[in-house]
Amino acid sequence: MNQVAGPLAGLKVIEFSGIGPGPHVAMLLADLGAEVVRIDRPGAGVSNPVVERARHRLALDLKSEEGKAQVLAAAAKADVLIEGFRPGVMERLGLGPDALLAANPGLVYARMTGWGQDGPLAHAAGHDINYIAITGALSAVGKAGETATPPQNLVGDFGGGSMYCAFGILAALYERERSGKGQVVDAAIVDGATSLMSFFFGVRHLPHLSTARGKGMLGGAAHFYRCFTCADGKEISLGSIEPQFYSEMLQRSGAPAELAQGQMNPANWDEYAAKLAALFLTKTQAEWCELLEGTDACFAPVLGIDEAREHPHMKARGAYVEHEGMWHTAPAPRFSRTPGAIRSSVDDGAEVVARWQAAS
Repeated sequence: MNQVAGPLAGLKVIEFSGIGPGPHVAMLLADLGAEVVRIDRPGAGVSNPVVERARHRLALDLKSEEGKAQVLAAAAKADVLIEGFRPGVMERLGLGPDALLAANPGLVYARMTGWGQDGPLAHAAGHDINYIAITGALSAVGKAGETATPPQNLVGDFGGGSMYCAFGILAALYERERSGKGQVVDAAIVDGATSLMSFFFGVRHLPHLSTARGKGMLGGAAHFYRCFTCADGKEISLGSIEPQFYSEMLQRSGAPAELAQGQMNPANWDEYAAKLAALFLTKTQAEWCELLEGTDACFAPVLGIDEAREHPHMKARGAYVEHEGMWHTAPAPRFSRTPGAIRSSVDDGAEVVARWQAAS
């Protein structure tokens, strides 16, 4: 594997293979330098080479005594363990937090689930769409009069899931610096998605920020905060909320003069949106980019994932990295002294664990 770099270099992490947010947590840590040993089932292949990058893979049968013994030996020397099984599975394997924290009191034991470790739904199956459904997040996404629109699995699995799990792990590691003790991080997608809704809980008294589907300014109801179709069928986005940005958008786009009055009056939004829709149909996406991109109109083209890689700003930022013939998303966030790096995965997990043991 490439030479380790990043602010988390030296951090020893065990990851139990899974899908969705768990592997993404491990990727975030690995990109920033953590040494991640991924425990796979025997015969398992790589399902997502981008999210599963930078791993030291180790195939183990967790139902065998030998497999469990190897996990216990690794966990005794690790800093962090990440697992995403249903509550009780790790305990039945003899690898629950009580057993592993007894052997390694400094271990941060991160449990990544949808419903959480307790509650009436804790043992039920579910996916991103279900988790964000009961938090109010899904209800807010879509058009009035239509069913809610799942925002891919960005809000639940990754926004409310892996990002909060990674945050919890780093918080627990920071606390360990003072106490010397590890702890369990119960990272539930329902908790993270609920936290993501904090802003809307605090502005419920403001009608224009309603989370009612198709009503709120940020949900696509406002004519100045939505997407429009261009002459070539491609789309552009507007986010011209502040009066000065709204004014610049109107002036640069040549919008009808009457749109300058009553921007924040929801009664005007449908009519004004229709006028802007007609306007944006008169030029191609590229032509609108020429007029509006890079200005204070709060504008950007709506790009597909392959188009995004070729956008000048994203290229200048190095947002995508070609590694071993495949495009990867770059490590984030950026660090001035200890930048992260893309690394390959290798099947040397047993050797890495042996090194952990020998170093202690």
